[in-house]
Amino acid sequence: VPSLATDALVLRTRPGGSELLLIRRGEDPDRGCLALPGGFVEYGEDPEDCVLRELSEETGLNGRNPHLIRVAGDPMRDMRKHVVSVIYHVEVPTDAIAVAGDDAAEIVWIDIGVLPAVDDEIWAFDHGRIVHDAMKHPWVIELRGA
Repeated sequence: VPSLATDALVLRTRPGGSELLLIRRGEDPDRGCLALPGGFVEYGEDPEDCVLRELSEETGLNGRNPHLIRVAGDPMRDMRKHVVSVIYHVEVPTDAIAVAGDDAAEIVWIDIGVLPAVDDEIWAFDHGRIVHDAMKHPWVIELRGA
C-alpha cells in the first residue's frame, strides 16, 4: 500500500526575481540534498493540514491557502517505499523568516532563474523534476509574474 506525503512549494518575490524555499535534508535518505519542505500525512489528517504542519515543523513558517499544484506518484521516487506526494503551493507572510527545524539541516532560498538542473544529484528524491515541472504550472507562472 502506498504511503501519502505532502510537499510545500513556497515562492517569494524579491527585487530582481523570485526565490523558492528549499531545505537541505538533515536525515537519510538523501541527507544533504535539496528538497521541498514536506512529509508524511498522519492517520486521520487532511493533506492540506499536513502540508501546513510539515512546513511549520521544518521551517518555522506559518503557511496559508494551500493550492494544489500536482501529485507525484512514481513507485520508484523514494527508495524506502512507494510514496505518493501531493504538492501544494503555500503562501507565507512576505516578512517571515524561515529557520531549519525537524529533519531540515538548513534553509535555502534559491533564485528560480538559477535552479539546479532537473537531474542534478543535489536534489532529494524526484524533487528536481517536481520543481522544474511546477515552474511551468500556470498558477506558479502567474505568482512569479512571468
